[in-house]
Amino acid sequence: MRWFDSIANPRYNGEIITMEAPGKQFVSKRVITYEVIAFTLIILFIWIDEVMDIPYLLLGAEKTPLNWRESFFESVSIAILGAIIISYTNKIFQRMKYLEGLLSICASCKKIRDEKGNWHQIESYIHARSEARFSHGICPDCAEKLYPEFNPYKKNK
Repeated sequence: MRWFDSIANPRYNGEIITMEAPGKQFVSKRVITYEVIAFTLIILFIWIDEVMDIPYLLLGAEKTPLNWRESFFESVSIAILGAIIISYTNKIFQRMKYLEGLLSICASCKKIRDEKGNWHQIESYIHARSEARFSHGICPDCAEKLYPEFNPYKKNK
C-alpha cells in the first residue's frame, strides 16, 4: 500500500472502494412509495367519508344516503390519476443523473479517479456522468498570475 492511498481512501485494502450515499434508486423507491401511500389514503378517506358521513358528524350538515357508486367512481378516478403521476415520477427518476459518493481528486492536476482506478479530466468525468456542460473562463487570481499584461480584471489607475 502506498502512503497516499491510505489518505485518499481511508478503508483502502488494495482495491478502490466507493462510498455509497443513499442512491438514486433508494430515493426514487421511497418517493414512489410515499405517492402510493398518499393516493391510498385519499381513496380510504373517500370511503370513510361515504360510510360515516363526516360532514354530518363534524359539521352538522344534512345526512346523506350511502352512495357506493359515486365513491367507487371517485376511487377509480383517483387510482388512475395516481398511476399516471407515479408513472411520470418513475420516468423522471430514470432520466435523472447525478453524482454521489466520495470522489477521489488529485490535489495537483484536479483529475478524478474512477471506480476502475483510471484518472480523468474533471470536465470529461462529470460530463459523462451527468447532464452538466462546461464552459471555460479564467478567475481574477489566475488571470493576474498567467496574463498580467492582458488581465481583464485589472483595475486601471
